[in-house]
Amino acid sequence: MRILVTGSEGQLGQCIRKAVAHSANEYIFTDVDDFDITDPVAVDLMIRCNDFQVIINCAAFTDVDRAESQEEIAELINATAVGYLAGAARKYNVLLVHISTDYIFGGNINNTPCTEDQTPNPTGAYGRTKLHGEQAITESGCRHIILRTAWLYSDHGRNFVKTIMSLSAEKKELKVVVDQTGTPTNAHDLAGAIVGIIDNNLYDGNEGIYHYSNEGVCSWYDFAEAIVRIAGHTDCNIQPCSSNEFPSPVKRPAYSVLDKTKIRKTFGIKIPYWTDSLKKCIDQLNELN
Repeated sequence: MRILVTGSEGQLGQCIRKAVAHSANEYIFTDVDDFDITDPVAVDLMIRCNDFQVIINCAAFTDVDRAESQEEIAELINATAVGYLAGAARKYNVLLVHISTDYIFGGNINNTPCTEDQTPNPTGAYGRTKLHGEQAITESGCRHIILRTAWLYSDHGRNFVKTIMSLSAEKKELKVVVDQTGTPTNAHDLAGAIVGIIDNNLYDGNEGIYHYSNEGVCSWYDFAEAIVRIAGHTDCNIQPCSSNEFPSPVKRPAYSVLDKTKIRKTFGIKIPYWTDSLKKCIDQLNELN
């Protein structure tokens, strides 16, 4: 089986590359330099000529703040291009696995984890454009699995874990918001779940929307405190603060914990607790340094 991976230079794409090292399937990794998903002709040609059975779309405009001032570009990558992939998937009977986000939620005050059938209510351009991408997929009628995830990090790329580790090694004190709640996700765990679903042919008859993040709940403050503690940067004091102390062009979700019941039951996936996966990532980063 041949599988196309878009956005392969991002952290999830690089984690998928590692996860398929011993796969019996053939994974083809592409990024913007060799495959422009915003070009409908290029998309149709790629899918028509390469006999893919699955597309994993990791490509996205993920800069939440910049999306507020560049919503047209975010819409092009997060929605219009996704529509092109979905259209080609429908035309050539290919399964589209698409990565979405907890940011499609957040407009309502919640205190229980968000389920797959909960009405989306994004608070900013990033969430809106990602929701439009989901809608383009469902409206296309293609075979699909949409995986919503949250607070993604890994030993690759730029992310919160690497930022806090770097800053806490240099500073005596950091302020981190305590009024935004969700769940961190190690991208290697998500990559493993995706590859497991595909390589074990678990998707037949199980298409739809699923949530995946690590287990547990925390604030960004809790997350930062755990990073510093596990990394051994105990000289740095993490102080809780409110979102109002960090002015931003976008209102971020106050609560976007994802309910993982559906993906656990459907695919039999065991999801690690967030602090366990965080320790693995910090160990990996320490090995690299």
